Amino acid sequence: MLATTHTDLVLRARELSMPTRSIPNASILTSIGTTGLQLYNFGQTVSMVFFLDNWKPASFYDRIRENASIGLHTLVLLDIKVKEQSLENMARGRKIYEPPRYMTVAQCAQQMLEIEEDVKKEGVYSKESLAVGVARVGAEDQKIVAGTLEELCDTDLGKPLHSLVLLGRRTHDLEREFLEEFAVNKETFGRVWKRDYEGKA
Repeated sequence: MLATTHTDLVLRARELSMPTRSIPNASILTSIGTTGLQLYNFGQTVSMVFFLDNWKPASFYDRIRENASIGLHTLVLLDIKVKEQSLENMARGRKIYEPPRYMTVAQCAQQMLEIEEDVKKEGVYSKESLAVGVARVGAEDQKIVAGTLEELCDTDLGKPLHSLVLLGRRTHDLEREFLEEFAVNKETFGRVWKRDYEGKA
């Protein structure tokens, strides 16, 4: 789904109890539309890497700030570690690889909050900022979950691949209506929406 028209069609089908299915393109950059979010409401896409004890890059934060300043959503692409060597194996020239690791929506949300609360402290987003977690977009078992960043910290979307969208303040009513069905807690979603997002489009 790419635009208001597509979201409206799905909502009308829901009212008639007609099943629908979105068949996405090959890229998450367009298939994220399966969340009901309108692609022309997205700003710059950012990436989130696995943090290490001594390395917690926060370059994503500035892009989110820019998107947030004009009310746009931010698509966050999550780190994958496949066919990676340990430093020791690399130094010794051994072709031994670490087990694959795939970042989850919960890990991403936790790292985002860590940077906001412990490093940047600029209030670009907070525990109560609304976000959408997705997993395995386009597959039969795809999952969509909407909620606050704090709620997403405790959400299990299952197997990879995962992505996250931080909602912009200009979120349209149709986007909200579409996402409510996937809310972790509809009451919390509605309360935060009314306080921070309603009428900002």
